[in-house]
Amino acid sequence: MKAHVASLINAFLLISMSLWGYLASEDPSFTALIPTIIGTVLVILNKGVKNENKIAAHVAVLLTLLILFGLGKPLTGALGREDNMAVVRVVIMMVSTVVAMVFFVRSFIEARKRRAAS
Repeated sequence: MKAHVASLINAFLLISMSLWGYLASEDPSFTALIPTIIGTVLVILNKGVKNENKIAAHVAVLLTLLILFGLGKPLTGALGREDNMAVVRVVIMMVSTVVAMVFFVRSFIEARKRRAAS
């Protein structure tokens, strides 16, 4: 899988899972929409990532890393509330984000090898 595909899948999962959590909540908070915002930005950056634009790719990696760390607090909150569906949603977002990070790192390593070989 290419990095842009993994990033796009991650973006759609961030958007859908966070919207689901926001809409399913009895007392929704704007902070539940942060993954939606980041996912939307990742969708916008996806063409640049696909075209191997360094700036777009690095911004996408930075946002992906930030959301990975940012999902830690919602996970602990969901565990504390014993809200199993919230735990599932956050874990899905975290797993997809880790997978996207792996593909970003692999693509950066491959690009460096191509540049070194030229």
